Amino acid sequence: MADTILYAMYDDDDKVLRAAKKLVGKGVHVNEIFSPMPIHGIDDIIGVRHTRLGIAAFLYGLTGLMLATLGMKYFMIDDWPMNIGGKPSFSYLENLPAFIPISFEFTVLCAAHGMSITYLLRNKTLPGMPAQNPDPRTTDDRFVMELRVSENSQFTAQELTQMIQETEIVELDEKQTK
Repeated sequence: MADTILYAMYDDDDKVLRAAKKLVGKGVHVNEIFSPMPIHGIDDIIGVRHTRLGIAAFLYGLTGLMLATLGMKYFMIDDWPMNIGGKPSFSYLENLPAFIPISFEFTVLCAAHGMSITYLLRNKTLPGMPAQNPDPRTTDDRFVMELRVSENSQFTAQELTQMIQETEIVELDEKQTK
């Protein structure tokens, strides 16, 4: 079953914000907005759910802390204990203050790398993945609003086009999908 997708292009972030408010106020579901920069407040207008990336970062950080703790205990206490600066390595707890900077740094390292990789995988933006951007100008100075006719079943494609043209659009493109 073919679906019609409408791409409305704008040349200013304020214009796309006003257009999204106007269309959503009329009951139109905006599927996506492509922009070269973040548009503050647009997520609440078009109904984008909050991300769980912070939870993933916390879990990656905990993993990093656990790996750092286990690694330091094994390397510095069990495998090859060293007397550094007159401090014997009898147990991990006796030397805990010396291990705190390494624990913190490895926690941050794992959280940052894990969060970055998760973000790239989730958004399908790793190198080599096909781009899902409808127009390459959205990486420079244009803003594109995507509307799917199938998600706005209460309106026809002509009605949606008419409502979009009442906003401050620069260009309107219509594509058919399979």
